[in-house]
Amino acid sequence: MAVLIAQDLAPRSPTLAVAAVRREAEILLRLRGVVDRELSLLLTSDDRIAELNRTWRNKPGPTNVLAFPMADEAGQGGPAMLGDVIISLDTAAREAAAEHITLHQRVTVLLIHGLVHLLGYDHERSEPEQVLMEDEEQRLLSALHREKRRGKMVRLAVNVDHVATLRQARGGAEPDPVQAAGICELAGAVGIVVHLREDRRHMQDRDVILLRQTVKTKLNLEMAASAEIIAIALKLKPDMVTMVPEKRQELTTEGGLNVAGQKKKLASVVARMTKAGIPVSMFVDPDPRQIRAAGEIGATFVEIHTGRYCDAKTTAEREREFDLVAQAATTAFEAGLRVNAGHGLDYLNTAPVAALGAIEELSIGHAIMARAILVGLDQAVREMLALLPR
Repeated sequence: MAVLIAQDLAPRSPTLAVAAVRREAEILLRLRGVVDRELSLLLTSDDRIAELNRTWRNKPGPTNVLAFPMADEAGQGGPAMLGDVIISLDTAAREAAAEHITLHQRVTVLLIHGLVHLLGYDHERSEPEQVLMEDEEQRLLSALHREKRRGKMVRLAVNVDHVATLRQARGGAEPDPVQAAGICELAGAVGIVVHLREDRRHMQDRDVILLRQTVKTKLNLEMAASAEIIAIALKLKPDMVTMVPEKRQELTTEGGLNVAGQKKKLASVVARMTKAGIPVSMFVDPDPRQIRAAGEIGATFVEIHTGRYCDAKTTAEREREFDLVAQAATTAFEAGLRVNAGHGLDYLNTAPVAALGAIEELSIGHAIMARAILVGLDQAVREMLALLPR
């Protein structure tokens, strides 16, 4: 079983994460038991697919997908060809925009449509055949989603800011966020997240210094783009930094960073952190404009803000916000960014976000600390981990 992918694109054609498409094609072939055939996939432009459509189907203009089955037998050169699937990324991009989905999601549907044609289905033969083909496409799409989730592992990073908030309420030394971080790591967390605010309302300089010395997994420093905090981060050298908005009057971070509106300033911060060997993440709303801006200024990660999804009051609103998170994660992945997510996630709403294929890591704090009051911090972390794909 092999998937050969070629690209023949116009200068202005959209681009796609080819490795992700290849992986999906390989999964689809395995799901259909086609392990002894070779699939050829061409990602092309409207002009090129229009030429093929005219030459081989005597139809004018571009289309979204073409499929040409092969009947070659396997020879000395390798396995027999199953056939060719040709997809116009230009047409796919227009269809994705009209359906309010990502280009990758639309290409996946077109890939399945082409593959099912190669397997002998043809919706143009008759209405019953069309129904059979549509049923098979839906079955394969559902099976693909299940298979991708089965092989997925999502990491948990725990934010310990609220431990410091409780300490600061009395002005004493307890509870200690440094101790809490150690318990979280022993329970299975693969990262510790802290936000050193300019007003030092919870985490203190002492805390981040000790955490840098004691955290065994990964220390992620959330920070605003202020000169003081930038200098601290460059001296501290955490394993990564996440740029977040910061307002004095807010209880907690209320929304994503406006990367597009301050690209010059943030690009300078990214450049300084990158020179120091510190990867940078941008905490952004599920907005394609902000995600594109994050990639343009050189960020390595984006962390998708899940607050609106978590705060939704109705099922319809929650589904709408979840779709925005899902699309944003795919958009970021296709742009070459690594994808994390967080804010407001709890024991009831985390699982759907964790199942999204592009997301590597979730940052969760408040829900775990609230649960820890009742069952203990170790147990609270383990209960959250049990919700994530392993």
